[in-house]
Amino acid sequence: MKAFLNNYRQSPRKVRLVADLVRGRPVSVVELALRVLPKRAALPIRKLISSAAANAKASGSKGELFIKEIYIDEGKVLKRRRPVSRGRAHLIKKRTSRISVILETRT
Repeated sequence: MKAFLNNYRQSPRKVRLVADLVRGRPVSVVELALRVLPKRAALPIRKLISSAAANAKASGSKGELFIKEIYIDEGKVLKRRRPVSRGRAHLIKKRTSRISVILETRT
């Protein structure tokens, strides 16, 4: 079963650190691990995995759920300007992430 989160306001590089920890593991173990992980991206990834698990149960999947794929893509980039000396401006890129989770059952 699949679940997606678009335009999450954190850079993909930081979110990938959490995604690498949970890839290929059982959902029951991952939810406990993300509950105590001190990363900001842990909460939205935990909610997304539980949403995908609920989707799987609603469609009638039996057996233990594992994270088959989780990948983080770049979303939209918000561009802001910061004034600096001599009347110039530097560009600040506020990056967003697109998180995709795919679960499968193993018997």
